[in-house]
Amino acid sequence: MSDTTPTPTVAATSHPGRLEGKVAIVTGAASGIGAETCRVFREQGATVVGFDLAAEIPGVDLAISGDVTASDGVRDAYQQVRDAFGTIDVLFHNAGISPPDDAGILETEEDAWQRVQDVNLKSVYLGCKHGLPHLLETGGGSIVNTASFVAVMGAATSQISYSASKGGVLAMSRELGVQYARQGVRVNALCPGPVDTPLLQELFAKDAEAAQRRLVHVPMGRFARAREIANAVLFLASDESSFVNAATFLVDGGISGAYVTPL
Repeated sequence: MSDTTPTPTVAATSHPGRLEGKVAIVTGAASGIGAETCRVFREQGATVVGFDLAAEIPGVDLAISGDVTASDGVRDAYQQVRDAFGTIDVLFHNAGISPPDDAGILETEEDAWQRVQDVNLKSVYLGCKHGLPHLLETGGGSIVNTASFVAVMGAATSQISYSASKGGVLAMSRELGVQYARQGVRVNALCPGPVDTPLLQELFAKDAEAAQRRLVHVPMGRFARAREIANAVLFLASDESSFVNAATFLVDGGISGAYVTPL
C-alpha cells in the first residue's frame, strides 16, 4: 500500500524566521506563557492572533476578546482568523486557571471543579474541534495544547480539578496526534513545570509555604521563566519538530525525572 502521508518541510538549522509566513492563534494570550509566546512567535516571523477574555492583548497582529469555553465564540473567532489571513497553521491552546478553591478532593466543591474543567479542558476540546478543520483545509499544521507535569505525576500541593483537567488535555492530545498524523496535523501536549508567572507570584503572595513545597521538588532549584516555556512552544510549532507528534513534551526542570531532590 502506498504511503500518502504529506511530507513536511524540515528546517535544517535553528534561525530567525522559524515561523515565517505562518499564522498562529494563541489562547490565554494576555499574560504569562501566552503573552511571552506571542512575542516569540512574532520575533520568528509569524502572524499572531491573541485570543483572551482580556480586552487588551498587546503585541499581536490581531486581538480577539472572547470566552474560550463558549463553542460559538471559539468557532467564530477561528473563522475570523481564516477570513482575515487565509490560513491557520499553528494553534497554541494555553488558556487555563488555577483558583484557590480548587484544592484537595474533600475541600473542592462541584462548582469549583467544573469551572476549572471548563477553562482548562473544555476550551482545548473546543479549540481543537473548531481549529482542526482549518488546518486540514489549508495543508496541515501544528497544535500545541498546554497540559502540565501534574498530568504525569502527583502534585505536591493538591489541586484536584487542575490535575484532572491537565491529564485530560494530555490524553486528548495524544489521541488527536495519532488520529490526524497522516493528514499533516501534529498535536503535542506541552507539560511545563512551575513557571514564574503572575499566577505563581500570586501563590507566593498568598501562601509562601505552598509555593516552597513546589520549589523544593525542582532539581534545578528555581522555577521556569516564561521565555523558556515559550521557546519550547516555538520548537513544537515550527517545522523543526516535524517528527514530534502525540508527545508528552515535558519542560519541568527535571521534576519528573527525580526520585529525591537534594537541598
